[in-house]
Formats: sequence, C-alpha cells, structure tokens
Amino acid sequence: MSDLIDDPLPGRNLPEYTVSEISGEVKRTLEGAFGRIRVRGEVGRVFRARSGHLYFDIKDERNVLACTTWKGQIAGLSVMPEEGLEVIVTGRMTAFGGQSKYNLNVDEVAVAGQGALMALLEKRKKQLAAEGLFDPARKKKLPFLPRVIGVVTSPSGAVIRDILHRLRDRFPRRVLIWPVAVQGKDCAGEVARAIEGFNRLAPGGPLPRPDLIIVARGGGSVEDLWGFNEEIVARAAAASQIPLISAVGHETDTTLIDYAADKRAPTPTAAAEMAVPVRLELLAWCDDMGARLRRAATDAIARRHQRLADLARALPRPDSLLEGPRQRLDRAAEALPDALIRGVQVRRLRLSEISGSLRPATLRRMTAQERRRLQDLSARLSPALARATATRQERLRAHVRRLAAARPDRDIRRRREDLDRLAHRLATAARTGLERWRRQLEATDRLRETLSYKATLARGYAVVRAGGEVVTTRARAARARTLDIEFRDGHLTARPEPPGGPDPAEQPEQGTLF
Repeated sequence: MSDLIDDPLPGRNLPEYTVSEISGEVKRTLEGAFGRIRVRGEVGRVFRARSGHLYFDIKDERNVLACTTWKGQIAGLSVMPEEGLEVIVTGRMTAFGGQSKYNLNVDEVAVAGQGALMALLEKRKKQLAAEGLFDPARKKKLPFLPRVIGVVTSPSGAVIRDILHRLRDRFPRRVLIWPVAVQGKDCAGEVARAIEGFNRLAPGGPLPRPDLIIVARGGGSVEDLWGFNEEIVARAAAASQIPLISAVGHETDTTLIDYAADKRAPTPTAAAEMAVPVRLELLAWCDDMGARLRRAATDAIARRHQRLADLARALPRPDSLLEGPRQRLDRAAEALPDALIRGVQVRRLRLSEISGSLRPATLRRMTAQERRRLQDLSARLSPALARATATRQERLRAHVRRLAAARPDRDIRRRREDLDRLAHRLATAARTGLERWRRQLEATDRLRETLSYKATLARGYAVVRAGGEVVTTRARAARARTLDIEFRDGHLTARPEPPGGPDPAEQPEQGTLF
C-alpha cells in the first residue's frame, strides 16, 4: 500500500504548459500547417464592426468557418461578401487564444462561378427595383442638343475614340472626359465618383457643367463588366441630376447601370448618336421650314389681298347711296311753291264766294277780319315753312353725314395701309437677304482670287498652253506648232524652235520659246 503511494502518478513526466503557451503553440502549428489557402463555401452571417473590421462565416452542409477581414484589407476586396453568395476566399489560417477559436484571415473574395454571379445580380436587381431606382417615371429626358457632354470611360481605349469620331461626324460638341478604370476592383468606386463629380460642377464655373453624361465601356465577360453591377454605381446613376446614357458592353450585355440610367445605348457609338442630332439634317430642316414660312406668308398676303378686292367689289358706291335721298329732296323742293300758290288760290276763291252773299258793311268787316287773319296766318306760315324746310334739310344733311360716316372707304383705306406695310416689310426682308447673299458672294470671290493660280503668276511664274491644254513637259511643247504663254499682265504667242534649229527659209515674225 505504501509502495503504491510512493510511486509517481502515471503521466507525471509530461511537460506542463501555461494557457498562453499552449495557445501560442496551437496558433503556430495551425499557421505553419496551412499557410495561405483558398476555401470555397456559401457566405453566412456578415457583420461589420464599428472599428471597421469585417466578420463573416463561410459554410457548407455540415461545418462553418469563421472569417475575418481587417479594416485595412477591405479596400482590396474585389467582391464584398453577401449572405447567400457562393464565394472562394483566400487568406491565412490563424487562431485567437482569447476565445479558443480559429478563423481565416481573408484578403481576397471571388464569386464561385458565373451562376453565382448571375444569382447575385438578380438579387441586387430586385432589391434596387423595389426601392424605385428603375422606375421609368423618374427617368429624365435627354437634351436635344447638349453644349457640353461628359464621358466617363477609360482614356486609353478605343471607346473614347469611337465616341469622339461619331460626335465629330454628326454634330461637333465640347467633350469633358473623366478617366476611370473600367474593370477591376477600382472600377465601381471611380465610376460612381466620376458621376457625382460631374453633378457637383457649378453651372457657369471655370469648368463647364455637362448637359449630358455618357458612361461607356467596350464588351467583355461578366467578370469584366461586374464593376458596373455594383450597387454604388447604380445608385450614383439613379441620383444623377444630369441626364445619363449607359453604353456598357455590347448589345447583349446588360448591367445594373443600364436599368438606373435615363437611357441605355447598345454600344458606345450608338450612345454618341443618341446624344446629338445630325447637323446637316438640321440645316436642311431649317432651310425647308424657312421656305415653307416664306411660301405661307406669300400665300396669306395673296389671299388677304384677293379677299379685300372681293369685299371692295361687293360694297355699294357712296354716290349710289345718296342718289335716292337727293332725288326726293329735289322733288319736294320743286313741288312746294306750286302747292303754296294753289292753296292761296283756293282760299281766295272761297273768300270771293262768301263775300258775294254778305252786305257791304258786314263784308268789309269780315273782309278786314279775314284779311287780318290771313295776314297773321301768312306771317306765321312763312317762318313755319322756313323752319320746316330748314328742318328737313338739316335731317337730310344728318342722314348724308351718317351715310358718309358709314362709308366703307375708311376700312378699305385701313386695309390698304396694312397691305402696304406688309409689302414694305417683305421688300425690306428681300433687300436684306439679297445684301447678305451679295456679301457671301463677294467673300467667296475673294477666296477664289486668293486660291487662284493668278496669284502665283504675280511672283514670276507663267502658264504654257498648247491647243487650249496646259503643257507641263518640254517634249509636249516641242511638238506643238504654237504656244500660248500666260503672264501676270497678259498672253504671249510663241512658236517652238525645231530640234535641228530654226529653218532659214522661214523667218518667224515673233520670237521662239526654245
């Protein structure tokens, strides 16, 4: 019994570790055994601490692996882990003795396969659509002719050359280029900052604010275009106060910025065609509208002139309106004296008849009374007759004045004055147009004189012609019978010398060229 007590306990010879020592040994063993590894799995819980560090889990059907990305490593991630996304993470295994846990320090996250990318894209698309970022009602109308166009793209690719070439062909405009990375981990942030930067430019500032933004990139794989599927890019495009055209990829490529933009172009060249109209077509349209306006003005003036002439023919003449009243007045004036005389005669005859049946004294008395009454009546009749005649004449004059006031010649005169003013304006416009065309013709003639070969003649050169054609070689000149030489101040006709020298039998009347 005592021997058993004195014997050492089994395992008493194993080394002893402190808690920190064993934790350090486990950490060194774990890091040395695995080193840098890649792990594939589905993202579980994702948590970002207030310190800026990112904590998330990678899991499969049975196990979970805790992952940590420190604050300084987050900027280097090409894909931010999201719950439910299948990814491949790269990092180093390590242990945390404070909680007796091990985890994977992740410095790179990649989506595991195109199917996972499309699933993530569809998830983001539904989320942003639910927020109203793709609502057609919030999309802005593109300006018809922007003065300044901002282009967000790579400055070294073929895309910007295609856009500039297409704009130069259709309608040259001022272009501001914001260079960005169009793929890789820096793509999303730079594109979003470029859109926000264009919107922050103040109108009328030293750097003009664009009237239109084009975000452009050539075609590529889903991974190459993934930067334009990031949520930060879609939100920047939706928040842009400047109308925005998305021209990312080819016609079959679709990214989230296409849904958030105000207009989607299948190619960068098509975006340039959407941005500006064709200048020559606009000039032709303006000329056509000007011709139509001139024809419409000419037709309107002609129609109004014809209408005025028709109305003038339909109106009665002023003399015809006064003929009837004048005739009635003349007849009344002619009949009035005869009527007065007949009335006096009738009354005198009646008086004679009455006086024959009366006694002389009574007759004289009655005659005196009637004479006095007749005198009174005569005295009263003359002013009344004069007043009646004057009243009728005044009424006739008033009637004539009313007819004269209602005459249509004033309206005709006013319309004729309007027609004269329109004719004067038309003549002025014609003179102005002829003067402008004359100045253009003079400028063109001056340009012709500047480019003409005659300016070269003034410097001592000459033009040699044979048979109306310009001679440029000595052999051609030697074959010609006569040569016409044009100098600065006139022409000279010369005869070339034969190859064997001048013929003595022929004495030329003028000098020879050779």
